[in-house]
Amino acid sequence: MCQRANSLFPYILLFFLFASITTTAQQLEGRKLRITVHSEALAGNLIGDSPDREVSIYLPPGYDQNTEKRYPVLYMLHGYTDRDDKWFGFQEHWIDLPSIVDSAITAGVSREMLIVMPNAYNTFKGSMYSSSITIGDWETFVTRELVEYIDQHYRTISDKSSRGLAGHSMGGYGTMRLGMKYPDVYSSIYLLSPCCLSTMVNDNAGLIKNVQSVKSKDEIEAQPFMVAATLATAASWAPNPNKAPLYLDLPFSEGGVDEEVKNRLAANAPLNMLDQYVYNLKRLDGIAMDAGTKDFGIYPTTKELHERLEAYDLPHFYESYDGDHLNRIGERIYEKVLPFFSEKLKFE
Repeated sequence: MCQRANSLFPYILLFFLFASITTTAQQLEGRKLRITVHSEALAGNLIGDSPDREVSIYLPPGYDQNTEKRYPVLYMLHGYTDRDDKWFGFQEHWIDLPSIVDSAITAGVSREMLIVMPNAYNTFKGSMYSSSITIGDWETFVTRELVEYIDQHYRTISDKSSRGLAGHSMGGYGTMRLGMKYPDVYSSIYLLSPCCLSTMVNDNAGLIKNVQSVKSKDEIEAQPFMVAATLATAASWAPNPNKAPLYLDLPFSEGGVDEEVKNRLAANAPLNMLDQYVYNLKRLDGIAMDAGTKDFGIYPTTKELHERLEAYDLPHFYESYDGDHLNRIGERIYEKVLPFFSEKLKFE
């Protein structure tokens, strides 16, 4: 009997070793939910969008297990024409953020944190995370109301040292805009392929004609990208309460470009805002950005932002990589964004 037990011992040892490895490698899973948050700052916007905004939230694997522990929060901003529910896998999409975060936590690449993403899809297909009488006060909603709501309803570490901001495309623009203006709210920022860093007015005659042909807000949803984006930037940065029904000024005149409106748009380009807000940026604990070299139009301006920050001797991380606007964003979040905030944010 003893001899038989000894002969089985190696197999028993292998069984327990395999079971241990399987348990260790088991994918950790957080919990995702989608809620609605009312915003007084967005109420009364002239275009008539609802002030009740959907917000997707990721709660890390340990959140429900350890009910005493508090966590830092990474606020993430999606891009133009995109939505929070798509990023969070509530719909089939090109990215599934909770799955990426689960994998990063399981692999030890990321520490556990809450991730919060508001839905910024509006009548114009995107709010630019800006404030105007036309679209509402998105800056106050994102930086004040949403932060206060999350801190009140979830176990967060309610201090700027435990709060980060990141975004892709329009969300990268919003991250830079809000990071510059509200260093008392966030400690660190990460820009993924940020759009709209420089002055942009497309004077293509066909585009001008198509933009000027839009006469009601109900027509915007069916418009192609550039037409809708031109209207979105005008609504955000060149509002006009006396110009119903869209309540905006277009950067076009009979002779081509309207310089006065162009200048109003240009005032909202981060590369033009940088000199004004550089001291705010110096108050941040971390600044990072990247863009794919095949992301035409966005890669050059991201590189320019990097060079401007270098000229100010402002510490930051910058990297270019072989990729376009979408194809490696999930990989960058896993390999760069989550480790960056795991290092920069304050944890319990």
